Amino acid sequence: MSSRLSNVVDRVVSSTLLPLGAIGALLSFLFAVQLLGTATNAAAPELERVLRLIVAGDASALGLSWLGAYALANGSVVAALALSLFTSDLLTAAQLFLMVAGSRLGAAAIVVFVGTLDWLQKERYTLQESVSMGLLTFLLTHSIYLPVTVLGYLVLPNNRGLFRAVTEGWGLGFRPLSLFEPLAGAITRTVGPLPAFLVAVALLFGSLKLFDRVLAAVDTATIRRRFFSHFERTWVSFGIGLLVTGATTSVAFSLGVIVPLYNRGYVEREELIPYVLGANLGTLFDTLLVAIVLESPVGVAVVFELLAIATGVTLAALAVHDRYCRIVVAVDDRLLEDRRAFVAFVVSLVVVPLALVVVPLVVG
Repeated sequence: MSSRLSNVVDRVVSSTLLPLGAIGALLSFLFAVQLLGTATNAAAPELERVLRLIVAGDASALGLSWLGAYALANGSVVAALALSLFTSDLLTAAQLFLMVAGSRLGAAAIVVFVGTLDWLQKERYTLQESVSMGLLTFLLTHSIYLPVTVLGYLVLPNNRGLFRAVTEGWGLGFRPLSLFEPLAGAITRTVGPLPAFLVAVALLFGSLKLFDRVLAAVDTATIRRRFFSHFERTWVSFGIGLLVTGATTSVAFSLGVIVPLYNRGYVEREELIPYVLGANLGTLFDTLLVAIVLESPVGVAVVFELLAIATGVTLAALAVHDRYCRIVVAVDDRLLEDRRAFVAFVVSLVVVPLALVVVPLVVG
């Protein structure tokens, strides 16, 4: 009897705390976006001087956001920061595009680093085995976003007006951030622009982490049982990845749900690939939402351009699914089996974005 009563109490508490936690995460996210915009505008002169020293060109913007995703372990925060800098006229549209794209390139690699740290602490598996999920995610992300970045930057800038026309009028119909303007302004005036800027970044990061914690309390076993039994069907797997990530705006949740199945061999790599591709598209939805909330028409068009190109490249990969999977699996196997190739790969994760930042500064 007491066990039944305890279960009832747990369900009641969970059903109450989950909505409250979700609302709290949403409110803190919106306030963080407003504070970030207010602080960025106030700190524009100082930030402009810093960006002039670091960002020596478009390549530097790409490398900086790539490294920033490593440092914050969250690509969404870096993308939101890039949008805030753009709305303060501190970045060009091309640099915004590259920074959002770089946030996706960097966010994928952090999973590899987390797996490496887990190996150092437990050593239950070999190093390659401990990062296998992150390695696969990284390969899939870069196989899509590297061509997307090149295509969007080199070919489509002249068509940005088309994306601007498509997204014209996109908005929420109200200004959700207006409620936070007085408090954000008061904080910025009291502590100063730069401290307020750092507080905003911390709040943005914390709100996304809080949302992940709220989602962690969801009954993932039920979700896996109802949804992830259909992974053998390519387009269904892709749709589930897109839906779960788009609805939760959390790659940590959508990939975290599937990790136990992958680690235990219940899901094959070939079945997981379409799901991860869908998740990589869904993760751009929260960035698009930030652009809409910040009321930046050009920012919305730029993010939508990235989303549209990524969708096209992803659908093209899925159209030749069997051949695409064979290539990805072959590269994945090589990295997992060849220690030298694996080490070179991990080193390249740092060297490439660092070179994008340093080389233009040295040459310039």
